Amino acid sequence: MTDDRSKKTQPVPLDGTDLAILAALVEDGRMTNAALAARAGVAESTCAYRLRALRESGVLTGIAARLDPEAFGRPLHAIIKVRLGSHSREHVHNLYDRLVELPGVMTVFHVGGDDDFLLHVAVAGPEALRDLILEHVTAHAVVRQTETQLVFEVRDGRGVLPR
Repeated sequence: MTDDRSKKTQPVPLDGTDLAILAALVEDGRMTNAALAARAGVAESTCAYRLRALRESGVLTGIAARLDPEAFGRPLHAIIKVRLGSHSREHVHNLYDRLVELPGVMTVFHVGGDDDFLLHVAVAGPEALRDLILEHVTAHAVVRQTETQLVFEVRDGRGVLPR
């Protein structure tokens, strides 16, 4: 079985047209090919070709809808730090696979340092947060310790595109 998690991508050389296309998509992922081509200053066929090449090279991995957790009754955000008692590859991968499937889990980071995982979660309230931790995180035998931090505000960073 091939483990896609271990694949490494090499930096892909991007020119000004590629960067213009990517910047426009970051701003509005629903943009039509015609609008995207006009924004990048290229023909529609060139734009379509560039988009396909960006996808195939792994630079553009997808365009996703962003949902507001509050609209789903999940206004409380938290970061849950998870420390493991065992670091076997099997234990780490099994737990990782389970954590990303939990309802309310926005993002899971597998990290180095004192902690092994950081979970960004959105839940209905304190009781739901407690239940998520007790019933779905610390219930795993491999989990040694958790620490929870409440999130007061979330802002997106600048990202990786050069200005």
